[in-house]
Amino acid sequence: MERNAFFDNAKLLLIFLVVFGHALQPYIGDSAELHTLYTWIYTFHMPAFIFLAGFFAKGFGNKGYILKLAKKLLIPYLIFQVIYSSYYYFIGKSDWLTDIFYPHWSLWFLISLFCWHMLLVWFKRVPAYIGILLAVVLGILVGYLAGVGHSFSLSRTFVFFPFFLIGFWLKEEHLMYLKRKWIKVVSIGVMAIIAVGIYFAPEINTGWLLASKSYYDLGLDEFGGIARLLVYLTSTLMAASVLAWIPSKRYSITKLGERTLYVYLLHGFIIQYLREYHVFEVNGPLDVIGLVGISIVIVWTLSSKPVIIISQPIIECNTRYLKKYLKTTRVFETFSR
Repeated sequence: MERNAFFDNAKLLLIFLVVFGHALQPYIGDSAELHTLYTWIYTFHMPAFIFLAGFFAKGFGNKGYILKLAKKLLIPYLIFQVIYSSYYYFIGKSDWLTDIFYPHWSLWFLISLFCWHMLLVWFKRVPAYIGILLAVVLGILVGYLAGVGHSFSLSRTFVFFPFFLIGFWLKEEHLMYLKRKWIKVVSIGVMAIIAVGIYFAPEINTGWLLASKSYYDLGLDEFGGIARLLVYLTSTLMAASVLAWIPSKRYSITKLGERTLYVYLLHGFIIQYLREYHVFEVNGPLDVIGLVGISIVIVWTLSSKPVIIISQPIIECNTRYLKKYLKTTRVFETFSR
């Protein structure tokens, strides 16, 4: 069956925003506009990404699924944890040496993604609305536990799980409902209102959107649950609003949406280098446009066939692309003789 271009287009946009958000982060402290843009992006880009991961988890429970999942997620996590530690040491970062269960950079997603699938063992047995409600309650309650944080990616696992579970239960026709004209019109208002709200509330701690800290660490230990519920509502509205505008048409770049895992795991090497050596500065709108261009180049490059051929054995524990390339090369050499 032909892939629905909507999903690949959505994944491509979201992985671009992941890269752009990471590139933008060092410059948001001195600019209300950049802080607004950064926070606005973070209200939806990971919730939407996780929602799509849940949508494609419908094969969970099939024979050999868990073993394949462990091979796909846990082995790359261990490999990249070592690689990132070595790379951080090479570029002089002070936090290069870290516990194996304290994920470097964005590697938390691999652990959490594996755990979300494991949680489905129980949650898929209960009615959807009960499971989602329980997942939201767990996501709220975990913030009151000061000991739950970045280690093992426990906090993010529970906080973001509702988005994964919603994606698991929804069907394609439910998503396509977002393409209705009136929803797209309303979504513009939603995105604009939230952007204005963020701009006039600069004291918002972006840690609420990163979901890796307790309420105590975020300075709202008593009413943190209410704040997280508001974050859930905001993220859900924003994710739905953005997805409503994702085109279903297939473009020449749509195929790049199939390779987001490569971009996700590899872009940290480039971004961390740019940060550590202050290669780029943002002093105005043109610099922001330049940062957008750099992010596009990073996504495009890390989605390219040469990068996939080289990195697939590490990322997917698979040499399919390499074998295909070598086979093509041998055929070419045969004809050239």
